[in-house]
Amino acid sequence: MFKNYLKIALRNLWKNRGYAFINITGLSVAFCASVFLFLTAYFALSFDDFHKDKDRIYQIYFVSNSPDKANYSGTMPFPITPALKDEFPEIEQAARIVNGSDVVTYKGKHYDKKVMFTDPDFLKLFTFPLVKGSSEIALRDFSSIIISEQMARTVFGTEDPMGKPLELGRPGSSRQYVVTGVLKDFPDNSTIKFDAFIRSENVPGYQEQKDAWDAHSHIVYVKLNPATSQATFEKRLKPFAQKYFKDNLARLKKQGARPDERGDVFAIRLQKMENIHFDTRISRNAAPAALVYALMGIGLFILLIACFNFINLNVARSFIRAREVGVRKSLGAMKGQLFAQIWGEAGVVCLLGFLCGIVLALLLLPYFNATFQSKLSLSYITEPDKIALLISLFFLVTLLAGGYPAWQMSRFNAVEVLKGKVSLKKPGLLRNSLIVAQFTISCLLICCTTIAVQQVDHLRRQPLGFEKEQVISIPVGTQVNGQQALQRMRNLLEGDPSIMGITGAGVNLGLGLDRTTSRSEVGFTYKDREVSTDWLSIDYDYVKTLKIKLLAGREFNPAYPADSVDRVIISENMAKMMGEKDPVGKFFQTDSAGVKYQIIGLVQDFNLYSAKNQQKGVTMHLSASDAPAYIFVRVAPQSLAASMEKLKGVWQQVAPGSEFMGSFVDENTDNWYKEEERMSQVFSLASGIAIILSCLGLFAVALIVIEQRTKEIGVRKVLGASITNLVIVLSRDFVKLVLVAIGIATPLSWFAMQQWLADYPYRIEISPLLFILVGAVAVIITIATVSFQSIKAAMMNPVKSLKSE
Repeated sequence: MFKNYLKIALRNLWKNRGYAFINITGLSVAFCASVFLFLTAYFALSFDDFHKDKDRIYQIYFVSNSPDKANYSGTMPFPITPALKDEFPEIEQAARIVNGSDVVTYKGKHYDKKVMFTDPDFLKLFTFPLVKGSSEIALRDFSSIIISEQMARTVFGTEDPMGKPLELGRPGSSRQYVVTGVLKDFPDNSTIKFDAFIRSENVPGYQEQKDAWDAHSHIVYVKLNPATSQATFEKRLKPFAQKYFKDNLARLKKQGARPDERGDVFAIRLQKMENIHFDTRISRNAAPAALVYALMGIGLFILLIACFNFINLNVARSFIRAREVGVRKSLGAMKGQLFAQIWGEAGVVCLLGFLCGIVLALLLLPYFNATFQSKLSLSYITEPDKIALLISLFFLVTLLAGGYPAWQMSRFNAVEVLKGKVSLKKPGLLRNSLIVAQFTISCLLICCTTIAVQQVDHLRRQPLGFEKEQVISIPVGTQVNGQQALQRMRNLLEGDPSIMGITGAGVNLGLGLDRTTSRSEVGFTYKDREVSTDWLSIDYDYVKTLKIKLLAGREFNPAYPADSVDRVIISENMAKMMGEKDPVGKFFQTDSAGVKYQIIGLVQDFNLYSAKNQQKGVTMHLSASDAPAYIFVRVAPQSLAASMEKLKGVWQQVAPGSEFMGSFVDENTDNWYKEEERMSQVFSLASGIAIILSCLGLFAVALIVIEQRTKEIGVRKVLGASITNLVIVLSRDFVKLVLVAIGIATPLSWFAMQQWLADYPYRIEISPLLFILVGAVAVIITIATVSFQSIKAAMMNPVKSLKSE
């Protein structure tokens, strides 16, 4: 029987290969797109899942409930970790992690590596297994270093790295460490990424900061024992916060801060390891969870559209196969047998679509990864649970797309069918509902895509407060001193007419080729006002080179030696926070025992960081001890490419062992919005696929409906109907359905994108004109899709039409 069913199924598919092609193509494209989207979402949701005790690992963060809003910070002072371990026995392990990078030297060769700082508990807290060495002694000494497998291969090649000496630091100021362990390379879905680790006590300035509770510089992870819950431990932390952060509490209360729902003005909280990757409040590198769930939703939408197409085509074609069902029933076929046969045919189509979709995904995966800068691999779906999920998804799609038409057809009355009186209850209701659902999803995606693109463009067009064009940013790196490199470049480029200005700073503008950024924030009280500012180390000519407007006072000048000691330049926003209309000449201190700074200049506000975040005030200082991490060179607009090549040659003289990674600042500032750009690209691709699948289904349904109305078309033509009238008659029902879909999609997309835009301090206002344009495009696409078949049917000879019926 199975063999007979399979033979009939294949015969029917070949006989109706046009419809089979539409179904298989739609399903294969939908499966392929869904695989990519689900894999992307799965990769994001799987971050840090490989840690054995991830449900007991937490990152500590602060919550400060100021009068206007709640502020969150994941950076900690150095003394908090030993204090927590001493006072809370329920903490099994605790480890500080301080980001860093350094020059690693071995046998005269230099390597730029991400050398981080941590504590011995790190090896017990996280599941980063040692392939060589022992977790008990690997970080026991201050001169110990543990390295990744990748670094071991890069630096040592085939040598055994254990016990080998490594030099860390620039020549002349380096220190020797001994390799005591080799860590297995971290997975791609790890929040913590590294090349090597040394002890926290080796952090520059550690001795000065080890007892400073107001110097926040790193993150802290703790592992609680199995008997302690997160809620219980957070309650136990209240007295601890009141003991060690009483100044913070007093300052917040003085400002009029109100307790939150837990009764805290200032608190220490815990974030689970599995949620850290999505917590944008405490991590700059966190990914918004809404984007991940949006990808999953889009994948589901595309599958639904393909299923709706399948259902519509099969229900519409059920009239054509009605006599076959009637004959089978008259010959004794049972409902179950008919259902199995028809559902089996749908299963064959789904299987072919599924297999074609997987093959398509294999072929397109490299292009997808390159386009969206992903690291997806189809090996993820070879795991047993993923295979089970795919099989379940396949059967669900088969049941949804093929089960309903099979069930309806198996219920046909044999006598009525053979008399030619077959009908389904309200057949148009199901068809129309599915068409509306398809175009609702398509219009929703088009609206969301357009709004996302507009928002990214709006962010890019935000005034930066400096002139980004014709400025080249050069990362100094770790193999050369930034101050010396800057001075040498000034000497070598002096008098060059193509060089308009040169300066340096501790922070890049945008994301350059080194793909790194940093932020230093300082908070203090000024005349009973709470002030928080970005603290920026710069060099001479910074304001002039970047063409930041100087509103009052002066820029740093080598003629004034005190400029490098206790003078600062501030932005307008900083002056507002201080409450000073004329801040030049005023003094402030960041702490009671620290330096008393004098303001010598006031500049207009400028974007030191992305416009995705609310801009803070900026305080610029000049320090002989803080070497610039980036050099900025303004070049003449007539010779941009030549200037870049010239700077590359000069850099080889300044730092012969360091790679030149110069880039234009206008490109770097565009890189701030790569995440949003990728999101809009994904939405664009998804909406394109959705509209194509919807049109494909609409085309096939229109073809069947027109076939069923052949006699009506012939009668209308005989009675004098023109081709235009016939096209309008045949198209208007579909246009009505699309208009209903637009009416549903408009409020849904408006609400969804309002929620997304709420996270941006600088955002667009959604224009009603957008929805009108999207609706017009949808209607035009619908008319174009249906009109092809309508015109073809309207031009048919009515004699043939009436004869065929």
